[in-house]
Amino acid sequence: MVDLIPQRPKKGRGAVSNASGRYEPFTRVAIDDGWGAAPETFSPDAMGSPDNLAEPPGPPTEVTWDASRTIITRNSSPDVPFDRSINPYRGCEHGCIYCFARPSHAWLGYSPGLDFETKLLAKPEAAALLRKELARKGYKPEPIALGTNTDPYQPIERRLKITRAILEVLRETRHPFTIVTKSNLVLRDLDILAPMAREGLVRVMVSLTTLDRRLSRVMEPRAPTPERRLEALRTLNAAGVPAGVMTAPMIPAINDMELESLLDAAVRAGARHGGYVLLRLPLEIKNLFAEWLEAHFPERKAKVLNLVRDTREGGLNQSEFGLRQRGSGVYAELLAKRFKQAERRLGLNRGGARLDTSQFEAPRADERQMSLL
Repeated sequence: MVDLIPQRPKKGRGAVSNASGRYEPFTRVAIDDGWGAAPETFSPDAMGSPDNLAEPPGPPTEVTWDASRTIITRNSSPDVPFDRSINPYRGCEHGCIYCFARPSHAWLGYSPGLDFETKLLAKPEAAALLRKELARKGYKPEPIALGTNTDPYQPIERRLKITRAILEVLRETRHPFTIVTKSNLVLRDLDILAPMAREGLVRVMVSLTTLDRRLSRVMEPRAPTPERRLEALRTLNAAGVPAGVMTAPMIPAINDMELESLLDAAVRAGARHGGYVLLRLPLEIKNLFAEWLEAHFPERKAKVLNLVRDTREGGLNQSEFGLRQRGSGVYAELLAKRFKQAERRLGLNRGGARLDTSQFEAPRADERQMSLL
C-alpha cells in the first residue's frame, strides 16, 4: 500500500500544499510509491555526500501573459472605500498564506495553494487597456485603487514594470489613485508619486503585519522586511506623499498582540492614517491556513483556530458586508476597542483631503494619434 507524502513547508513559499481548486473535477494526492525517499531519510553513506541532505529548493516562479480585454474592475461593495481597482497581476509571489485573493486562482484552473505563489499571470497590455478605458466617452473619474487583490509591487514588478506603466498613464491623465503594498519597491516610482501627491492625486497605504523579522518571513516569505516597509513609509511621507499603514490581517494569538506597536512604529515613520483587518478565511484558505499552522505553530494551532471561530460566530469566515473585515464577538470587539484607543492616542485618521478628481484630462484612445491642436 502506498503512503501519502507528508506535506512540509517549501523554501521561500507560504502554502504547504497545492490542493486542487474547487472547480476541478479531480483531486490530486501526492503519494510515495517506494522509489524515492524524503530528504531526512537519506544516508550520507548511501548517497555519497552530506550535501544531499541539504534542503531542496522551493518551486520556481512561472509567469505567463494574461489576455484580459479590460483592466479596470468595478465593485459595489458597501464596506470598501472605492468603486474601481486595477490589479496588474493574478497571483502573488509574496506568498502570504492568509491572502484573501488565493481562491480567485481556482477560477483559472490553478490551485489556491502553491500555484497562487508560483504560477503568476501578468497583464502586459495593462497601460494600453487603461488608456483606452479612460478615453471612453462619458467616463467619470473616481480614485482607482491599485493593490486591492494582489500586490502591484510584488517581486516580478521589478523586471516587468507593468505597475510603472500604469502610473505613467495616470500621471499623463492626472487621474487620482491609491496604492496598497507590502513592498518598498514603491519608492522606485517616487518621481511619479511625489509630484502627483502635491496635486492631491495619490495616497499610499503600506501593509505591516509584524515587527518580528522571523515571524514576517513565515507569514509573508517573499515580502520585504518590516524595517524596509517602515523606511518606505518614512521616505514617502518625507517626500510629501501621504502614506499610512494597514495592519492586516490581525491573526489571533499570532500577531494581534503587536497591533499597538505596529501603529506606534508607523506613526514614528510619518503615518497619519491607519487601519486594520481581522483575519478572513474564505473558501480554500481555511484548509491552507490550518496546514500552515500545523507546519509552523503546531502547539498553537487549536488555540488560534478556536479564537478565529470566536470572531466568526463559530465558523472560520463571515462573508457578510460589514462583518467580513472586522468580525464579531467579544474577541473582535476587544480588537476594535484597542485600535480605537491607539487611534485616539496617536492622532490617526483625523481628516485628510479627498483625492481631487477635477484635474482629470481624458487621453487619446491611441497614444500614437496626434492632436489637431
